[in-house]
Amino acid sequence: MDGWWSAIAELVLPAECLGCGSAGALVCGGCREVLDGKEARAVRPEPGPPGLPGVSAAVAYEGRVRTMVLAYKERGALGLAGPLGAALAAAVGQGGEARGVHGDGARGAGGFGRGRSGGAGAGPVVLVPVPSARRAVRARGHDHVAGLARAAARRLRAEGRAAHVLPALVPCREVRDQAGLGARERRANLAGALRVRAGALRLLREAPPHTAFVLVDDVMTTGATIAEAARALRAADVEGVQRGDRSIRPGGAGERITGAVRAAVVAVSPRAFEINRK
Repeated sequence: MDGWWSAIAELVLPAECLGCGSAGALVCGGCREVLDGKEARAVRPEPGPPGLPGVSAAVAYEGRVRTMVLAYKERGALGLAGPLGAALAAAVGQGGEARGVHGDGARGAGGFGRGRSGGAGAGPVVLVPVPSARRAVRARGHDHVAGLARAAARRLRAEGRAAHVLPALVPCREVRDQAGLGARERRANLAGALRVRAGALRLLREAPPHTAFVLVDDVMTTGATIAEAARALRAADVEGVQRGDRSIRPGGAGERITGAVRAAVVAVSPRAFEINRK
């Protein structure tokens, strides 16, 4: 069932929890509690791939969480975007502020706006969805990660954080289906597979001071996809060290604003979630 038909069906068919199957709501109170993000933490797969930035996750990918993620992702249960997006927002918030190095504070916001900070020292956050293969988006009828990013940004703004979504990354070549591939095979499969779209370069490079660029995805397994997305952002010189060098910005004066790259996901494997428990 494609995304738009499933969304209509959710409005007219009797409500049944998409996590546990209980009657009464599309997401029951117990399943919402599972996604409340109170256990969100920094995580890292073992072994982590080279270039993997800091990653935060809201919950372990098992049981009801796995059922809800698959229902949203593969069966077009779009009503789950809100609860899953709230979990993603908790993971983004758990990561704290990744402070970028900045130059002239009087420079413009590059189209993002400054907004009100969500807590002491919390700067703006730009959520960059990790793109799916074009064939997968066509088959599903929706871009599931972009939907989660929008829902997470809404939650962050409701909490007072200046948050925006920028679909900056696009595939630049076809890759194999990742199912069944090991960690090394996934890294090889994804190497050089993503790039920053030209229209996003200026927005990324001219973000306000202390902006955190957060790559977002639904689930992290080996970390290869997030590592490749981070490589693409770094290749576009989004993350870097401030230098008093006029040559780093063609025709520019002074120092260019840079930001730090990190990542957040809804869920990771139970093992990766538990071994990072504080």
